[in-house]
Amino acid sequence: MEKTSIRVLIADDHLLYRSGLRSLLSQLKNIYLLGEAINGQELVRKSAELHPDIILTDIGMPVMDGIQATREICRRKLCDRIIVLTAFGKEEPILQMLEAGALGYILKSADTEEISEAIETVYRHKPYFCKEITGRLTEIVSKNYQLPPNPDLNFTDREKEIMKLICREYTSKEIAYTMQLSKRTVEGHRTRIMDKIGAKSIAGIITYAMESGVYKKRPHLQ
Repeated sequence: MEKTSIRVLIADDHLLYRSGLRSLLSQLKNIYLLGEAINGQELVRKSAELHPDIILTDIGMPVMDGIQATREICRRKLCDRIIVLTAFGKEEPILQMLEAGALGYILKSADTEEISEAIETVYRHKPYFCKEITGRLTEIVSKNYQLPPNPDLNFTDREKEIMKLICREYTSKEIAYTMQLSKRTVEGHRTRIMDKIGAKSIAGIITYAMESGVYKKRPHLQ
């Protein structure tokens, strides 16, 4: 294992999928598979023992599911970079995992490139949501979250524009292209926005933007 390797712990109750994920991760540079868990309880225990940089976990598992495990891992501060890897994108589990502290959410159908991008993004403490999930975040969050706006916060015009584009389901790459910025610059602005409003995920940015009036949902694109 190289010093720069990202140490990953995976959890899934299906042996076949774990085997496939293990094979996939072995193809990625600077990724080191620390271990595997077959349920949430084992995931919590191994997180305490192995101190992973990144956790990839399924939601539906026996004994303890991924939501409970994520909540416990975050509560005990065992790992704060958790990616949900699931076969479905139902609304309720997305909200529960966001509230539990997950920083990334991708489908099990994701290819090697997307899984690699998700790991590297979350490793930098930045949220990552696959296209399928990002496309529904605005609607999901607007229906289920409440976050009173802070009138004392001052956002630059660029920060406001980035917030609007996030609400319009743009990815960091798409925002960078639209605003003619580098992806790293966009991520830097996003981090500062999250720091200002005290958000832990994209869900927090969307909530604040909609509650404060920075973004107003309309029948047509703004």
